[in-house]
Amino acid sequence: MNHKLNSLLAVLLITPFVVSAETAPVDYVNPYIGSISHLLVPCFPTIQLPNSLMRIYPTRGDYTTEMLDGLPMVVTNHRERSAFRLSVTQGEELHRIIPVTWDNERITPYDYQVQVADNTIDVRLAVSHQSAIYELSFRDPAKPATILLYTDNGRIQVDSRYASASQRLSKNMKIYFAGEFDVVPEKSGLLQDGKISDKWITEEPRACAALRFPAGTKKICFRYGISLISQEQAEKNLIREQGKDFNLAKVANAGRKEWNETLSNILVLGGTDDQKTVMYTAYYRTFERPVCLSEEGRYFSAFDGKVHEDEGKPFYTDDWIWDTYRAAHPLRALIQPKKEEDIIESYLRMAEQMGTNWMPTFPEMTGDTRRMNSNHGVAMVADALWKGLNLDAERAFEYCRKGIEDKTLAPWSGRPAGDGIDKFYKEHGYIPALAKGEEETDPNVTGFEKRQPVAVTLGTSYDEWCLSRIAEFLGKKDETAKYLALSYNYRNLWNAETRFFHPKDKDGNFLPDFDYRFGGGIGAREAYDENNGWTYRWDVQHNLADLASLMGGREEMAMELDRTFAEPMGRGKREFYEQLPDQTGNIGQFTMANEPSLHIPYIYNYAGVPWKTQKRIRQCLDTWFRNDVMGIPGDEDGGGLTSFVVFSSLGFYPVTPGFPAYNIGSPLFSDIRVKLPGGKELHIIAKGSSRDNKYIQRATLNGKTWDKPWFSHEDIKNGATLILEMGSQPNKQWGSAENATPPSAPLK
Repeated sequence: MNHKLNSLLAVLLITPFVVSAETAPVDYVNPYIGSISHLLVPCFPTIQLPNSLMRIYPTRGDYTTEMLDGLPMVVTNHRERSAFRLSVTQGEELHRIIPVTWDNERITPYDYQVQVADNTIDVRLAVSHQSAIYELSFRDPAKPATILLYTDNGRIQVDSRYASASQRLSKNMKIYFAGEFDVVPEKSGLLQDGKISDKWITEEPRACAALRFPAGTKKICFRYGISLISQEQAEKNLIREQGKDFNLAKVANAGRKEWNETLSNILVLGGTDDQKTVMYTAYYRTFERPVCLSEEGRYFSAFDGKVHEDEGKPFYTDDWIWDTYRAAHPLRALIQPKKEEDIIESYLRMAEQMGTNWMPTFPEMTGDTRRMNSNHGVAMVADALWKGLNLDAERAFEYCRKGIEDKTLAPWSGRPAGDGIDKFYKEHGYIPALAKGEEETDPNVTGFEKRQPVAVTLGTSYDEWCLSRIAEFLGKKDETAKYLALSYNYRNLWNAETRFFHPKDKDGNFLPDFDYRFGGGIGAREAYDENNGWTYRWDVQHNLADLASLMGGREEMAMELDRTFAEPMGRGKREFYEQLPDQTGNIGQFTMANEPSLHIPYIYNYAGVPWKTQKRIRQCLDTWFRNDVMGIPGDEDGGGLTSFVVFSSLGFYPVTPGFPAYNIGSPLFSDIRVKLPGGKELHIIAKGSSRDNKYIQRATLNGKTWDKPWFSHEDIKNGATLILEMGSQPNKQWGSAENATPPSAPLK
């Protein structure tokens, strides 16, 4: 088949909109991108206003799942669980949740349309921040219709056309909905033994209310508010957002307007429609989390199980900081600094509410789950402070310090520091690996996640550098010196002979015969975490100049980077991914699919060959981020991966959160405008940029010749114009001088 025709057909099959000359930013968003995963958890096509509590996506496994398990009402934890369910049927047999076929589905960030039950029922949904509205239309209205409302673990009540429910999310947390129908049912009550009973209220596991509507009913609307505080607050949220009318179009139009205003913070010209779609879809993904819990100035916090006044600062949670500190938080700090200030203040409140004064690492709806390793909340604090955001720096320093020193460094644990690996790290400056056959002795270490000794040592070294940056900001000279010295602990695991970070036992010996590709068991967790030694070889974000020195200089670093992208996987794909399922999106040993790799293509800037960064960034974007249902190579993690796409598509990237600086890559678009606070603007003009013209020939910043492959936050915060002249062949001299290298911590 003709390749162009084949490509067109593929686009038509998976793209739910037609791009026109008047396309608004929200129209470029294709929520289906990544709806089928390469291996692990896919993205979900989420209907949600920016950072809102009301999140919804179809109740199915992924895009290929044949049936919907009813219709969703709210997602309560990113990618993992939801509350309540709505089922609709014109059949006689009633169940709590009725699976239905689906077809002719259309999803935008603000509304959802689908035909269910073999195309006999049209469903439309629109969302606001804490409410939503369903419209159900029946193609054969001669049949009576029944709507069922389900809660998994809580209370449910139905009274004529009104319904409400609660569902327990954790030991100390519930979510509530309160809703109403625009049509009065002929019968309503609890579902018991497959029939609608006369009972109207119950509190039990898997409770269900049912409402039967008479034959001849053509359309039914159901609107509802949600709350984490109470049923009464859910009712208030509904009325506040939707008034007294059943008006789905009004809700959808308001959502569309808000998304357009939000996405218009970035405006681009040039590039292809697919590139715009990928970029704007990635940008939309960065607003999935964290979510705002404030309801009319109050919020419920699972961190202490209480309702609090928000004191004019909205409260946010549901953020996997290990993933998002790298680019999602810096993107928000650049474009929406006030929101970033409120988010960080929320995390400081959590530290207090938990009673530990430890900065959270994985603040979710139900509390801090302490997943992954290290304590990277310190990175987003350091980054925000040095970019001029308004934070309580003294309080943040103390909570970050306690999170690193008083909490155990064992991965996936929220226990206090102990006498095992924590004491060893403080005395020796690295986490010891277990020798072959050695039994685990630290009770804080989990059986599956292991010690992750290299990953934790490198991650903690970075955290301690970030702590030194906060101390420096505060003028704390002794603490600055102390934590800066600790930030070199990564050197304790450097194997000068192999030029890799190598697991070392408690006696100070490198583990013998260690394989940097496949050593360390499942996910390499006995040494690294989710990725092998080839990824963690570059995990020194704060001191890439020193890493170059350890490797023998900039030329050697460039050679080793080349080798990373060229080195074979070493096994067949099945065998490779069986052990390293997170390490997908491969280009050689480089993985595009997992967050510790995101900065690696930019390291060429530190090695004196920025033209290779330009080449690699285009290669990564073109290969692994596409406008199709498999267009994301790994777990997206609520902005963790897609914020890399946004930055890199625009032509710059924050390699080291904690330094107010950005590395220059290769912009996809010829004209880029990034709106900054106060009406200011970063304007990037990439003259001649195209698929072939990916190399920077020369540059100016604010009218002055610019020969550095990076710029500072100070350079752009008051507005700036960066002009890049692009060409198809690299200018190997541009930005290559040693004094043009992006900033790093001091060489040791």
